[in-house]
Amino acid sequence: MAELTKRASSLWAKKENRDGQELWLPLVAHLVDTQNVINWLYNHWLNGNQQLIIKEKLSQDEIEHLIKFVGFFHDIGKATPAFQTKPSYNRDQELDSELLEKLLRHGFTDLSDFMPSDRRKSPHAIAGETILEENGLDVSVGAIVGAHHGKPAGQNFDSYDQICDYTSNYLQSDRDNQIQENWEKVHRELINYGLHLSGYAKLEEVPTISQEQAVLLTGLLIMADWIASSEYLNDDLAQQMFPLIRLEQGFEDLDMKARLEHAINTWDISGHWLSQPIADVDGHYQQRWGFKPRVVQHLMSEVIGKINDPGMIIIEAPMGIGKTEIALTAAEQLSFTKNITGLFMGLPTQATSNAMFSRVDKWVDSLAKEENTVLPIKLMHGKAQFNEENRKLPRAENIDDQGSVAVNSWFSGKKSMLADFSIGTIDHLLLMSLKQKHLFLRHLGLSGKVVIIDEVHAYDTYMDSYLNRALQWLGAYHIPVIALSATLPKKKRTELIEAYYRGKYGHKLHDHGDWQESQAYPLLTYLDGEKVKQFDDFPQTSDPKKVKIVRLNCEDKQLMKKVVDTIKDGGVAGVVVNTVKRAQELYEMVPEGIPKLLLHSAFLATDRANLEEKLQKCIGKGANRPEKMVVIGTQVLEQSLDIDFDVLFTDIAPMDLVLQRMGRMHRHNIKRPQQLVTPTTYVLGINSLGDYGDANEAIYEKYWLMKTDHFLPDTVQLPNDISKLVQAVYDPETDDDIPGIEEPRRDEEVVVEKEENKAKAYQIATPYPDEDIHGWLDRDREGIDNDATAEAAVRDIKESIEVVLVQHTPSGDYLMDGRSLDDVSDDVVAQQLIRLPNAVTPDIAKAIEKLERLTEKYYHSWQDSIWLKGMIALPLDQNFKADFNGWQIHYSKDLGLMYKKDGEDE
Repeated sequence: MAELTKRASSLWAKKENRDGQELWLPLVAHLVDTQNVINWLYNHWLNGNQQLIIKEKLSQDEIEHLIKFVGFFHDIGKATPAFQTKPSYNRDQELDSELLEKLLRHGFTDLSDFMPSDRRKSPHAIAGETILEENGLDVSVGAIVGAHHGKPAGQNFDSYDQICDYTSNYLQSDRDNQIQENWEKVHRELINYGLHLSGYAKLEEVPTISQEQAVLLTGLLIMADWIASSEYLNDDLAQQMFPLIRLEQGFEDLDMKARLEHAINTWDISGHWLSQPIADVDGHYQQRWGFKPRVVQHLMSEVIGKINDPGMIIIEAPMGIGKTEIALTAAEQLSFTKNITGLFMGLPTQATSNAMFSRVDKWVDSLAKEENTVLPIKLMHGKAQFNEENRKLPRAENIDDQGSVAVNSWFSGKKSMLADFSIGTIDHLLLMSLKQKHLFLRHLGLSGKVVIIDEVHAYDTYMDSYLNRALQWLGAYHIPVIALSATLPKKKRTELIEAYYRGKYGHKLHDHGDWQESQAYPLLTYLDGEKVKQFDDFPQTSDPKKVKIVRLNCEDKQLMKKVVDTIKDGGVAGVVVNTVKRAQELYEMVPEGIPKLLLHSAFLATDRANLEEKLQKCIGKGANRPEKMVVIGTQVLEQSLDIDFDVLFTDIAPMDLVLQRMGRMHRHNIKRPQQLVTPTTYVLGINSLGDYGDANEAIYEKYWLMKTDHFLPDTVQLPNDISKLVQAVYDPETDDDIPGIEEPRRDEEVVVEKEENKAKAYQIATPYPDEDIHGWLDRDREGIDNDATAEAAVRDIKESIEVVLVQHTPSGDYLMDGRSLDDVSDDVVAQQLIRLPNAVTPDIAKAIEKLERLTEKYYHSWQDSIWLKGMIALPLDQNFKADFNGWQIHYSKDLGLMYKKDGEDE
């Protein structure tokens, strides 16, 4: 291969004046660096499943050539006058002049006088795609080059139009053929050089690829470019990777192979999970979990282990049966079958994510010890930095010993999903469907993981729309997905299977057999290749829990009298209501002398964590239970808390949620007070069929409340009746049984249609293999720059404001627990977060402006803190109160946040 001319090797990719030293990196050096990195990532970092999806129908040689090609050519758009005349970031005119002189010495002319008409119209990623496509490259690959900064060109992009409209950006002149020839020659030279390094003779040899291949290749290219653009690992000057060189040095002075080896040795500090086959299910449970599996666990794990081509797997089983152990065992089985090296587990809330993180952390630790390697784990939600267990994990870069779990700091921000083991809120899976910059990285990360979705029944129409689209793409990537639920409607079961199938096989599922109608329970439904299969041969519970249902319609004072009377001889009563305000009011009605606890979402994050811990110690598994106690809460009590009430009072809610709440009663095998031996649930808020009060109907659609009211019997046998009752409520065929259901049903249909249409506005399209990625992110959702805005986008929740709640008094500033701000670290202050109700902040922008002024006035120094910078405070007075936006706000460690309009009575 001919040597590069001085003209080509004098082009720059990066330049900087650092502490008076002028540094640069030749463009060709960065192209080769990135080519080497992406080649290494494909062969050594991607797992077998990812390699197969990217390779698809190509031969091994063909995919190796293609990988090297996109790596080298990603930044060829910098070989343009529009880029080469860009000023340095710190506007170092001397450095800019010296590099310009280098170009002029080696054949370019008149660059000092070049003034591009609008260089922004030809950013270097688009310029690279344009140069390559105009020289013969297929658009399916060219679009990857254009997308390597996070977003591809639009649907109507045409490289010919681009170079015709902005010729001088590419060739320095619109008309001077001699000047243009200089740039055309250097383009041809770099193309020929890169083709040779990639194993091609001409651009037309580069194959056409599918959309799925292109998405993952773009993600891999972005990752490779970021690594190859890092002079140091995580900005640690002691950890050198791909440094710039002195201005007097050139490409010929670099040892590119040694440069790669040193950088990869610095970057590759954590290992990969290499799962092993599970031959003995019972022995595996004993080894991994410390107990022999229940019959349901044993049978499900046996069946899952025999699936030949695993796809969507749905586990329907009762609360408390051990679905998490089934799922994590399945993750080991499926990762071995599919040659996958990671896991993502998505849960409904931050609280449930924290609880699951602890369990998964222990599981990953056992895997790391077995393999004697360091495995990276990532907790993914907006307050992950405050999770104590997460904070105590060692950093991978600081570990000498193998056989442990660690946090790899490189996998942060947009790169978080690339960590092998990720546990977090379901948003991070739903975001796979949201049009946003750098979405390619999320797809790359998830394409290498077994995915577990907990509480899959818990998501509304809007979220389900995003979930179904995500499942289509996971199907396209052949990723096994495990969905867990105790109360899954058969319609949703069908939707999950159909969405995954559509993504994997590119057409709708035509197997509409008996599996759709099954009401068996427990039930295992799964895709094995193109076949939908079910397993339901489980022994029926010989002694089901018979729950007595009592409809109780009374005022709150009478309700509390009934609650207290029910536990007069001892016992723990759980009261689950649908609104925070009602929970607070009931809590204050509990007579003195009776231990009580209130739990809902309007507590400081730290207070809520303490309350959950206290609740687990009082009525969790193996707890030293109080003689009597009243626990009052909202929906947070129905989600993943292993607690046990002796008797339950619950507001009316959709059937699946009522059953979830029942699952928190008589959960453990313990001795009960004599009068509470029979499990009893009192259902509140039913005034009459179709009348459930404004508050309940504001939370849940009347349609679902009416159906639940109609089908809820006087006795429920758990777990045997779970599926039967859920299917009865969620099957539209049963509507005819209920008088007066027509209008509520129409209202529900309007809501569903509105939510579905709203969700589609910013969703990526279904996978279409024959399409390229042009326009894939057109009309993307902007402003998704943190977990809160991302959550709002995929949950359709109204944007709200999170504040740091502090007490500002004449004697000083304090936390809600009385500690002075002067005596605690900034990270402790930063944890005092609470979300203000939407009613208090109808105009978000104005409310933020007011709060920013307060923060600047009292806490100006926060802007100098890495923990508190950008946060806003709501200062309360010595009575823990504040007047804000026409509202009186009050915080209590027992009751949480309360608010009322100025002038309202207490």
